[in-house]
Amino acid sequence: MRTPHLLRKFGSLLLATSLLGAQIAPVQAGMVGTAQVLAAEQGRTDRDRLASLLEREDLQRQLSAHGVDAQYAKERVAGLTDAEVARLNQRIAELPAGGDVLGVILLIFIIFVITDAIGATDIFPFVDPVR
Repeated sequence: MRTPHLLRKFGSLLLATSLLGAQIAPVQAGMVGTAQVLAAEQGRTDRDRLASLLEREDLQRQLSAHGVDAQYAKERVAGLTDAEVARLNQRIAELPAGGDVLGVILLIFIIFVITDAIGATDIFPFVDPVR
């Protein structure tokens, strides 16, 4: 019967000394500016936008076609700074939605020249077919 009483006293003493010995870190409060709050929120929004792009199936197929694992790309995006994420989102926003029209026209021109060269078509008079 004496042992539980001693254990209770020892437990109380141990608790009291641990509370007295605990260090309390000083807390400092300061004003948070609107610009800081907006910058943090913008960084979070940009990062979410980039993460949602990485969830698209067509983008994941393109990444895997280039030998990049989608999970690795997500980890890399998570490691970017807010400024890098903002720059990347800005470049994505500047890209044309349907692709580069001049590039498509150039691609079609090259395809026609190649088909003229192999003799499949006769569109351009300056291309002599290979026989």
